Amino acid sequence: MSMNIGEAAKASGVSTKMIRHYESVGLFPETARTASGYRQYTAREVSTLRFVRQSRDLGFSIEQIRALLGLWQDRKRPSRTVRALAQAHIAELEEKLKELHAMKATLEHLVHCCHGDDRPDCPIIETLAHEGIAPAAAEHRARGRTAGLQPGRARRREG
Repeated sequence: MSMNIGEAAKASGVSTKMIRHYESVGLFPETARTASGYRQYTAREVSTLRFVRQSRDLGFSIEQIRALLGLWQDRKRPSRTVRALAQAHIAELEEKLKELHAMKATLEHLVHCCHGDDRPDCPIIETLAHEGIAPAAAEHRARGRTAGLQPGRARRREG
């Protein structure tokens, strides 16, 4: 039984746009096509799309999913390899959580400092407008990450 891309999207929970994207980045092989050029998906391919969707739902990157797909297809793989990949992802998630908590603490501090009244002065806007308020942000950018302001780093208004 074969399905067109819309049916495969519905069965797998992956949008047609993402199916095309996964094909374009080589994560998912291009499928067979009908004589008129329509993609046709088998149950096995839909199962692979589900695997990709569930991996994305857990926050794995495209490259990590590529590795997981290879491990899934290799029936002789040691489970320690899969476990190590998952543990590395957990460490990444823990780092992201720390960054999110720091962003939240900074925003809470800024909201606390903002009067939220009819006056135009606002420490939130002032903090966002100044460069160099969060030195740690440069380090995160250098590592390919984005970071918000660091807690307690808001500038106090002089005068």
